[in-house]
Amino acid sequence: MRLFILLYMIALFVLHQDFWLKDDASLLFGFLPASLAYHMAYTVLAAFGWLLVVKFAWPKFADEPTDDGGEAK
Repeated sequence: MRLFILLYMIALFVLHQDFWLKDDASLLFGFLPASLAYHMAYTVLAAFGWLLVVKFAWPKFADEPTDDGGEAK
């Protein structure tokens, strides 16, 4: 699962460079610029990626309390 998450994040990194929409002035739904719609979708995919990181790749020891009552570092 960690390999999948890593590949997912690398894919997001590549997709963030949206040079193909740089000069696109078209509107979606008559009011939403295509580049803005792309970045809205990208933001949802990035949030899902971080959800995967927290759920499957977050180190367990980071959430264990320490002797002084604080979080582990």
